[in-house]
Amino acid sequence: MIQVKKSIKLQLSKNLVKKIKQGHSWVYRQALRNTPNVEPGTQAILLDNRGGREVARGFYSPNSPIALRICTTNMGEEINSNWAIRNMTHALNGREAFIDSNTSGYRLFNGEGDQLPGLVCDVYGEHAVIKLDGEAAEGFWDVGAIAGWIVENLKIKTVIQKFRNPEKEKTKVLIGVEPKSPISFKENGVQFTADILKGQKTGFFLDQRDNRLRIQRISKNKSVLNVFGYTGGFSVFAGLGNAKHVITLDLAKPALELANQHWELNGLDSSKHKIIAADAFEFLDENMKKGNKWVLVILDPPSFAPSEESLPKAILAYTKLISLGAQVTEKNGLLAAASCSSHIGQEQFLEICAESISKARRKATVIGVHGQPMDHPSPLIMPELRYLKFILMKLN
Repeated sequence: MIQVKKSIKLQLSKNLVKKIKQGHSWVYRQALRNTPNVEPGTQAILLDNRGGREVARGFYSPNSPIALRICTTNMGEEINSNWAIRNMTHALNGREAFIDSNTSGYRLFNGEGDQLPGLVCDVYGEHAVIKLDGEAAEGFWDVGAIAGWIVENLKIKTVIQKFRNPEKEKTKVLIGVEPKSPISFKENGVQFTADILKGQKTGFFLDQRDNRLRIQRISKNKSVLNVFGYTGGFSVFAGLGNAKHVITLDLAKPALELANQHWELNGLDSSKHKIIAADAFEFLDENMKKGNKWVLVILDPPSFAPSEESLPKAILAYTKLISLGAQVTEKNGLLAAASCSSHIGQEQFLEICAESISKARRKATVIGVHGQPMDHPSPLIMPELRYLKFILMKLN
């Protein structure tokens, strides 16, 4: 399950022992006294900054700002296949507790949240997709052995590996044959397809599952505008919630074609759904000037803040987007604003929403603050891993 490499010792330059013992899984480069130039994924024993006592064990990256990903804080515990299998089994058992026959698309492993640092695996029916976070994870985990375990323990026929930079590294088939995309799967009884070879993330945005269900519950008889609608996940659930009419807006025409297919796949009336290929900001601005409004507006953009350096521009983009969204929302209508940036916390995003609504000269009541579903767990002490924010507001 892991690639065995000779272990090294690292020492903290700061007193971070309490934080680590509380479950924080990352040690940044500036918090270490020594940063040796060794192979990415090399196992490391972490020592405290005073007496040199063992604090934790993990794997090391000589190039990333996150120099050490912690695997265990149990004194002397070996990081080996038994350790990996135990944590993978815990993750699987956890999913079986709430994933039923109505849902066949879910996250099996969620990295640090499952004590499997840097390892992500999503399941779509009989297919599994593995992604590793960075070169250290790629040097540490044995994806072939993991794929074998998945096939042995789940009803999986094909396992593929996707890479962070698909332009440099092509998707690799680990077990089985290259699937004919798109792959069919169910989410709360709703039919979808995922392009697990070329689609964004692992093929679908599984982290919005619970929020799509929320949209279904509040869509009855409403006109709905789904901005950055991609393949129409929110749109389909709005349609199934008996929305009066739904517009799916996205710049990507192939994604919009899938949105139409997903609408029809679930037996919805095609006359109640319209796809529009356009820039979101330009569309919202144009319709604001025309006075066009919708009863329910959903804003689910890609991450505007992929890094700390991009944060100032991201805040401006979120503010502009939410302000425009508010201006095309009917009086007493609903506005759903989402952010998937880990660099913007929940409280900061709520502040951005407040500023944006004020700029639109509207007032809002928060009726729901939501995030990731249960198959996307995270350590309590690591709020940066609770990246998804979904704020539902009533505007007056």
